[in-house]
Amino acid sequence: MNQMTITEPLMSKDDVASLILAAKKQSGLTWEGIAEKIGMSPVWTHSACVGMNSMPTEKAEALVSLLGLPVEAVSVLEECPTKVWSQAVPTDPCIYRLYEIVGVYGPTIKALIHEEFGDGIMSAIDFDMVITRVPNPKGDRVKVEMSGKFLGYNAW
Repeated sequence: MNQMTITEPLMSKDDVASLILAAKKQSGLTWEGIAEKIGMSPVWTHSACVGMNSMPTEKAEALVSLLGLPVEAVSVLEECPTKVWSQAVPTDPCIYRLYEIVGVYGPTIKALIHEEFGDGIMSAIDFDMVITRVPNPKGDRVKVEMSGKFLGYNAW
């Protein structure tokens, strides 16, 4: 029976996320700039970089090369994520407001989806999102566009 000897501790998704954030800061690149260079959207790129999505090999290799990360980071970026949230309601003001939007408008969004499509949900897997700045004389606005495949519930 072969025994495996591990001489170096394995990197975790959190370890790689920390390396990415440090390299991003040092490089002066924006998420949009990083995303453009690896051929993906800024939303998806950030999400994958902080461990919430897995990266295809070619995207992971491009990111590691771009940011000068250890080659071992590629396999970590390719790993399937475990999506665990540590707080019931986050205290970060920006993230809290997104929870507030869902709390206030969630039932409305659900009702309108059901009215338009029938009984089902919007996929968060077959999904894309774009965040843009909309100039406004009263103060610039944040525009969040989400598009997810409709998944109808099956009767069986």
